[in-house]
Amino acid sequence: MARKAPRHAEAERNDRALLEAAKKALAVDGPHTSVATIAARAGVGVASIYRRYRTKDELFQHLCALSLDQWIEAAERGLDHDDPWEGLVHYVTATTEFSGGALGPLAGTIAVTDAMAEKFTRSEVLLHALVARAHAAGVLRADATPVDISLLIEQLGKSPLVEQLEGQGRDDLAAAAANARSRTIAIAVDGLRAGRGPLPGEAPEPGLLAERWAHDAEG
Repeated sequence: MARKAPRHAEAERNDRALLEAAKKALAVDGPHTSVATIAARAGVGVASIYRRYRTKDELFQHLCALSLDQWIEAAERGLDHDDPWEGLVHYVTATTEFSGGALGPLAGTIAVTDAMAEKFTRSEVLLHALVARAHAAGVLRADATPVDISLLIEQLGKSPLVEQLEGQGRDDLAAAAANARSRTIAIAVDGLRAGRGPLPGEAPEPGLLAERWAHDAEG
């Protein structure tokens, strides 16, 4: 496999750092977080960001596309599992681990680009395939929908304990907090197994998550 040019490899490293920094900054400050804050968290210069992205919105749009790439990869790897349940569990735990919903605060604040829309559609198709396969195998509760699973991931992606200890600089408790979080995720995921009691209320509408991203250009 050919090696990537040093400049391209550096850009990829910066993108990954910016994505992680943006997730953390958005969790604290919401969509009003500044490019300077994100740059400082990522350890890159503000000037270097604006050399690649003309505006903050353009930066956020690119980061959303990168985040969707992570969701797509997690779903593809889940489908690679021979066992439908293990494949679904991989998807949920992997997307929870990189906090897939952390860019949620941007919903409705930026325009959805063609690249974002294409990747979102691809991600949805793969998730529906994972869910359909698990339902067909009888391992996933019959009333669980793709939207239910996406919302579960969004909730599990938040970890007040981990975030608080990180903010306090308590590295001595990082491993214990991560272990506690993993246990909580496992407990929640187990609730997706077939044979559980019925879920309350009506199944959420398929377009519920996408509706959040409707953007008013004049707003």
